[in-house]
Amino acid sequence: MDLQVLRSFQAVAEGLTVTEAAAEAHITQPALSRALSRLQDEVGAELLQRAGRVLRLTPAGRVFKEHVDAVLESYDRGRRAVAEVVDPEAGLVSLAFLHTLGTWLVPRLVTGFRRAFPQVRFELHQHEENGLVQHLLDATADLIITSDDPGHPSITWRRLLVEPLWLAVPPQHRLAQRRQVRLAEVAEEPFILLKPGYGLRSLTDTLCHRAGFTPRIGFEGEEVHTLRGLVAAGLGVSLIPSSPDAAATRDVPIRYLEITDVHGARDIGIAWLSGRTLPPAPQRFIDHALEAMTGQDPARGGTTTARPQEDGG
Repeated sequence: MDLQVLRSFQAVAEGLTVTEAAAEAHITQPALSRALSRLQDEVGAELLQRAGRVLRLTPAGRVFKEHVDAVLESYDRGRRAVAEVVDPEAGLVSLAFLHTLGTWLVPRLVTGFRRAFPQVRFELHQHEENGLVQHLLDATADLIITSDDPGHPSITWRRLLVEPLWLAVPPQHRLAQRRQVRLAEVAEEPFILLKPGYGLRSLTDTLCHRAGFTPRIGFEGEEVHTLRGLVAAGLGVSLIPSSPDAAATRDVPIRYLEITDVHGARDIGIAWLSGRTLPPAPQRFIDHALEAMTGQDPARGGTTTARPQEDGG
């Protein structure tokens, strides 16, 4: 059984037309159609049925595809392991991470790692919290960088740093001249939030509940940069991670206030599948990340209570 035929079957099963899958495999459409027909004969069951321009999996096809996915994944990992034995200084790190960490932490770690291992390649994915865990479970990523321990029995998690959260308010806000504030003081104000499913959204909801209120939703977005922009525009307040890119600018003037009535912080850590022996490159990246971030503050490289820079407006 040809592995390329299995890859083409996988591609068709996941939505490509036979013509598209044939082009991807660099063969003609009739040749791929014959190959898929032979595959069904070998398996002894109809795997695909036509539905308009595309082929859909039959019940037997769905069962078969699960095993095809496992075979191809195992084969690809085997090739990768051999390549890294032959050239241990090279290799691939497949890393998935939270959107909010893509502007500072991930670039910092990747840059430092590549100084020591310049031949290592990176395959990067951004996702929200639940999607990150699925990347590991589906073996589409070696490692994830996320907030808080996922608490999954198959995942090992190690803390990299504690990232403070500050209350972001526009410069004309009634509390803007303060340095500290109780979160309960903005209980009646609209909050600029990430959509449900993001770790920062869950943490914001939790902190507000601990402060005795449910946040009023002023806007739900998908990027922290959007939250900052809308806070600067005076549309509400938000809890923002204290990372280097949280510095206000003339275009996005914001005041950052330390919250005192609840513990505004989140753990940032790196995780991998517990039962899997990692290739050399991802294992080296774990060691690098843990060493690089030991005792580091996200904004200053020192204590964990550094204040984000603020713009004078």
